[in-house]
Amino acid sequence: MSVRESSVLALVRSEPMISQEAMAQRLGISRSAVAGHIMSLTKKGIIEGRGYVLSASPFVVVIGGANIDIHGMPAHKLVEGDSNVGTVLTCAGGVARNIAENLSRLGTHVRLLAPIGLDKYGDFLHQHSVDAGVDMSFVLRHPSLSTSTYLSILNHQGSMQVAISDMAIMDSLSPAYLKNHEAMLKQAELMVIDCNLSEETLEYLLTSFPDQAKFVDTVSTRKALKIKPYLKGVHTLKPSFAEARALADIKGKKADDLPRLADWFHEQGVERLVISLGDAGVFCSSAQEQATHEAIKTSKPVNTDGAGDAFVAGLAFAKLQQWDTPRSIGFAQAAAAVTISDKSTNNSALSIQQVEKVYQNHYVNSTE
Repeated sequence: MSVRESSVLALVRSEPMISQEAMAQRLGISRSAVAGHIMSLTKKGIIEGRGYVLSASPFVVVIGGANIDIHGMPAHKLVEGDSNVGTVLTCAGGVARNIAENLSRLGTHVRLLAPIGLDKYGDFLHQHSVDAGVDMSFVLRHPSLSTSTYLSILNHQGSMQVAISDMAIMDSLSPAYLKNHEAMLKQAELMVIDCNLSEETLEYLLTSFPDQAKFVDTVSTRKALKIKPYLKGVHTLKPSFAEARALADIKGKKADDLPRLADWFHEQGVERLVISLGDAGVFCSSAQEQATHEAIKTSKPVNTDGAGDAFVAGLAFAKLQQWDTPRSIGFAQAAAAVTISDKSTNNSALSIQQVEKVYQNHYVNSTE
């Protein structure tokens, strides 16, 4: 979907009976151009029938951060306190935006709610996301705040060593803004939320929509603590081991603590807990199982920064397919494995076919 088509779609959503002449005036384009965009949206199945009736196909809404990612990777072993020869890559990122892009590449209708600035980075993020198939009609383009930026230093094996995020714009995605889109939020098949949001916004999302399943990515230890009072509203929580221990205030560092951690989260109301264990895989606890799933090994991981976001996207996709927990975890791990084989945070080659190929090779062919 092009940027102009997204603008036309936003007008249709707000005023289903709006005329093409009125749309042309508001967008500053010709009536014939509007007609062309309407025809394109109709062919894509987004608009149906007369009066611009919108397609009722299920969709996922992803809410949180959209960043410009700047990755620095040394050519050899990283030397701290010194200048390292290497490469610097700038690409589209942000936890929520990454999840939305990955879901779109898996063939899911996905809408993103995130704040981005009216600047060059914001324009880049918008166009890149639209090109990836994400519905950007609901993003907040802030007139004065800069688009979020995430700066990371990787080691020569592609693992993040340190990072700095400049995300002051996130506070602008307030409950007041989200309430303007409350009707749309209530229609979503699933909400995926990241903890880059303010505590006020997280409280609103996790307490106001009882009919929507909510997946939450904790992002970091500090940001994870914001959701502690609202865990009852979480269907699936995906923290790291450190983030889970911080939330539960459990000091142990051994794998033996995982069941105890899980029990605490279930007592708070979390339906499914998926703890990232890095190279050791993930620990999953739900009504179906409580087990550790080994990671899918890849021969040449290039950039692991987007692995967790691809994993959450895989879990969300599996939820829409109503797969059981082992199948869901396996698919999500395969999505992460595909993602880390590319230098960018998101792998443009991600697809259901690619993920299924990795899944089949690891879980099916290897056991035959």
